[in-house]
Amino acid sequence: MLSLSTARSSLEEMLESLRRNEEDESPKDLPPALPPRPKPTSRARLPSAKRPLPTSSEAAKSSLNGCVKKEEMGGERGNDFGAKKVKEMEAGKSPYVVAASDEMEHNKILEERECAKLGNLRRPGSASDDKHFVKKNLHVWYLRDNGLWESGQIKSTSGEKASVLLSDGIVETVPTQDLLPANPQILDGVDDLVQLNYLNEPSVLHNLRSRYFQDKIYTKAGPVLVAVNPFKDVQLYGNDLVSAYRHKLLDSPHVYAVADAAYNAMLTDEINQSIIISGESGAGKTETAKIAMQYLTALGGGDDRIGSKILQTSFILEAFGSAKTARNNNSTRFGKLIEIHFTATGQICSAKIQSFFLEKSRVVQLGEGERSYHIFYQLCSGAPSGLKRMLKLKRASDYNYLNQSDCLEIHNIDDAQRFHIVTGALNSVGISKEDQEHALEMLAAVLWLGNISFIVTDKQNHVEVVSDEAVTNAASLLGCSESQLILALSTRKVQAGKDEVTKTRTLGQAIDARDALAKFIYANLFDWLVEKINFSLSMGKHNTRCSISVLDIYGFESFKKNSFEQFCINYASERLQQHFNRYLFKLEQGEYELDGIDWRKVDFEDNQDCLDLFEKKPDGLISLLDEVSNFPKATDLTLATKFKQQLNSNHCFKGERGGTFSVRHYAGEVLYDTGKFLEKNRDPVHSEFTELLSSCTGQLPQYFASTLLKQAQSLKSTLMQSGVLTQCQKKTFATKFKDQLFELLQHLDSTSPHFIRCIRPNNKQIPGSFEKDLVLQQIQSCRIPEVARISRLGYSIRMTHQEFTRRYGFLLTENATSQDPLSMSIAILHQFGILPEMYQVGHTKLYFRTGQICALEDVRKQVLQGNREVQKAFHGHHARQDFHKLKETVVSLQSFVRGEIARKEYGLLRLEKPDDHSMEVVLIQSVIRGWLTRRHFSHHQNPKLSNVGKPKQGRRTSEVKVLCFASFLMKFN
Repeated sequence: MLSLSTARSSLEEMLESLRRNEEDESPKDLPPALPPRPKPTSRARLPSAKRPLPTSSEAAKSSLNGCVKKEEMGGERGNDFGAKKVKEMEAGKSPYVVAASDEMEHNKILEERECAKLGNLRRPGSASDDKHFVKKNLHVWYLRDNGLWESGQIKSTSGEKASVLLSDGIVETVPTQDLLPANPQILDGVDDLVQLNYLNEPSVLHNLRSRYFQDKIYTKAGPVLVAVNPFKDVQLYGNDLVSAYRHKLLDSPHVYAVADAAYNAMLTDEINQSIIISGESGAGKTETAKIAMQYLTALGGGDDRIGSKILQTSFILEAFGSAKTARNNNSTRFGKLIEIHFTATGQICSAKIQSFFLEKSRVVQLGEGERSYHIFYQLCSGAPSGLKRMLKLKRASDYNYLNQSDCLEIHNIDDAQRFHIVTGALNSVGISKEDQEHALEMLAAVLWLGNISFIVTDKQNHVEVVSDEAVTNAASLLGCSESQLILALSTRKVQAGKDEVTKTRTLGQAIDARDALAKFIYANLFDWLVEKINFSLSMGKHNTRCSISVLDIYGFESFKKNSFEQFCINYASERLQQHFNRYLFKLEQGEYELDGIDWRKVDFEDNQDCLDLFEKKPDGLISLLDEVSNFPKATDLTLATKFKQQLNSNHCFKGERGGTFSVRHYAGEVLYDTGKFLEKNRDPVHSEFTELLSSCTGQLPQYFASTLLKQAQSLKSTLMQSGVLTQCQKKTFATKFKDQLFELLQHLDSTSPHFIRCIRPNNKQIPGSFEKDLVLQQIQSCRIPEVARISRLGYSIRMTHQEFTRRYGFLLTENATSQDPLSMSIAILHQFGILPEMYQVGHTKLYFRTGQICALEDVRKQVLQGNREVQKAFHGHHARQDFHKLKETVVSLQSFVRGEIARKEYGLLRLEKPDDHSMEVVLIQSVIRGWLTRRHFSHHQNPKLSNVGKPKQGRRTSEVKVLCFASFLMKFN
């Protein structure tokens, strides 16, 4: 029995025979053979893509080379990612062309360039690696003192210095370490960044800028779509383009292409998909999500009403959940996940919307130049006069919640027109007129609450509510009495032992209570609205097979003053960035290493340390925030001091003076002000408000109160079951937000993601302006160059050996069913001459670069098409034979049946008794026949009377006419 070490597989035997043939023939143009397969107990890597198989025939090799050349000349990408050039380059004066005699040195430089860290083409410790691009007349990028890159041309070099002619005509002598090579002009504006020879930051920035000024706002970075906000309408959308992308008539980068890829993957793989849209505030995430949903609804078809409802929800959620900020006129102040459900045939059957973290504080507090939610201004401007009288509405400038920022309008936006669009969308979604009126009553009540004022009554700063039209109108809209509303705003109940004591609020407490009630009503109104929409979209939910989720969530924010809202928003951005890193960097490269293929790791900046700063227990930001929030007498300054004591050693955290601290996020450092952190985190709901809303006659206030009571009872029962019920078990806002964020990420992990990175080109929100420093900062934070780099080096197509042999095994010319999957995979690659540098063989999978599987797919399609043609002819021949046999059988059967029917009818006729008319006809016929017989007899007796010659035709005809007349008489009677 052979030992394990001496056992040889069929693959090794095949390779050994190939090597013997090589030794005999000694060909000079063939690459080295594949090394032996490692032993089962060895940890060695499987054959590397750098060590190719010998080709079986020159024909196969030339066929594949022709396919590759065709792809290089006319395909979507000019060259394959990371592929070495097969053909030697001719020598020339251009610094980008390398002479054939320097081919080995040039290949070494290319390898070093691919393996160097982004933005630094020199390997650590090497001083001469940059000399290959520091040559005369070479175009380069120079880093100016202001931190911006500027293009230039090297005029001369001297040691570590180079004279560079800059674009403004100035010649400067600069260190070569401040230079980066620029791509040739022929590559300006390519639609996929992986096509660039140099993937440094200035080259990526220049490519995006070139496309931006051509109104080409979409660019690919490998699997990621980069979308630059044009701040204007561009002619890139419509039914014609939807049809073009659906039928693969266009393949340029577009949101349509991403949505189409998600749709096709869902149908093919039967796996839920997700489109994750991210970027800073003002980058165009919301509009991009709309475009993606427009394409999916056009593609899904199905019930047109469902597709129309899905699109109409955008107008509703935008009105109730978006507002003008300092950087964005239409900033989404909540996160939403729109899950579109499809049937097995790809038709839309239902949808579901999940909302995350509505910014409630915007209802009562605005920054300079900002507005509250759009719906308030739309209601004041566009409501009909009858509705205004019912809601007791005034102008937007008359409400304290709206006029505090001195910004009531947005340039080129008609709020009155938008109000009619929103009401039309509410009708389309299926929200009744009665429910719409109830919702508008709550909006008006919130506005009137903001106008309620207080007066101080004593030295302890206790207050009374000013009884004016604001109190009257707010109470009327809520459905409660004025006294009830005044009591809830001016007093509070305090637990003193077993007794409950009522105390008068101070001015600050009264204002906070009023604002808390307004925020509570608006937040619950928003949740109620989402529930109504979901109910309308869920009619066909039982037919769901798969889904595509579109995530549009707030982007990274950094203002002059950053509060608790920015703290939560930027934490969510960190989590989504980690999700992005995990899929495109960690899992990708981890799979390569585990499967043992030849791979050099691409470095990227991981944000795990910043996430640990937020989430670590018990010394993370959220844990410490919750801990301090549980102390009733703690202040915001106490919180800042706690952060500084516990976290100052963390390199992502920095304690500042005056109750502030800074966090080093993936997108930059942000300074936070702890003012009102504790109050917003506690998110108090006063018991007085629950009682007030429960006593209201309005439908929605009662619903809000009942929902709150159900949540409290549910939490209490859960805690009682766990046996940990205490007075401090109410979850804080930060904890609830973190739990909700984890649920979102868990949902995204169960889907196959498609990423869209949105870029804001300028802070002024105007078209045709491209601020290089701003865009460069976003390019760095989004890791766009690293994504393009790993896409160039990586392997976008991968299959297990079993899947590969099942799909392409029948293409083998020889019977290889007895071989193992790995051997069959190698045989297939060998037979079709796949270029060795275009694939790698792993322990469990085959890895292919982009576009390299097309040759096998084309052959497979041709073979399957040929098989189908043969089968069609064969089945047609048999079908025709069967038809003729069946036809003969049917004709025989019909003949027999008709005969049987005729015989039965004849028998019945014989049994029937003749009627009088028939007897008369028979009598006439017998008389006529007798007359004709006698006449004929008379002619024979008297030949003279007869014609000796041939009888005349007319006489016989007359006799026939007489008989026919008799038959006619019988039928007529």
